[in-house]
Amino acid sequence: MNNKTKKVLITGSSRGIGLATALELKKSGYEIIGTATSKKGIDVLSKKGISGIILNLNSDKSIDTFLKKITDQYTDISILINNAGITKDNIVLKMKDDDWMDVINILLNGTFKISKGVLKLMLKKRWGRIVNITSASAAIGNKGQSNYAAAKSGIEAFSRTLAKEVGSRGITVNCVSPGYVETDMTNSLTELQKKIIVKQIPLNRIGEAKEVAKLISFIVSDKGSYITGQTIHINGGLHI
Repeated sequence: MNNKTKKVLITGSSRGIGLATALELKKSGYEIIGTATSKKGIDVLSKKGISGIILNLNSDKSIDTFLKKITDQYTDISILINNAGITKDNIVLKMKDDDWMDVINILLNGTFKISKGVLKLMLKKRWGRIVNITSASAAIGNKGQSNYAAAKSGIEAFSRTLAKEVGSRGITVNCVSPGYVETDMTNSLTELQKKIIVKQIPLNRIGEAKEVAKLISFIVSDKGSYITGQTIHINGGLHI
């Protein structure tokens, strides 16, 4: 199976790591299907030559509609990258229940639902790659991100378990756990905040989305065929 015959589904692919990954894999010959929560995001994908579908992981109706479209139109998806997510930060004592649930629902429950839906397509081919994007927050914690860290930790445990369940069918399941990467989130930080962060990183810089994309490209390729059930950290040494 060469790259031109492989379809890749990437959630949350209109910006940041998701977009960088979509462009990296497209360059390698894969056909990309991306998701975004708005028409604006779909337009971004369209301009890059990527098929886009609206998906709101906080809506069961949106997920059901999305999965029906996928199973009707893209029955040969071979690679899934669960990247979509949000943050709603606050310390535990001030965090609203809705903010906790929204993050858990979109990140953890969303990963479960999309993986389950797409797995049915992979099982028929007895080949597949699932990469779930987590975070250094899952390993080391981060003040004000208890919901985010809990969801990402849950995704890592889910991935290890799923890897054991589907490995015999030729499907690998792994996590890529970035540290601080140049995205909309880090771009909103002040220069002082960035300096404080960089001091914590042995490589003395914030990472680039394209560096994460290249790692994902390796994992989903034939070169990564014997890697499964792993969380691979890419953070410049932030978490050693």
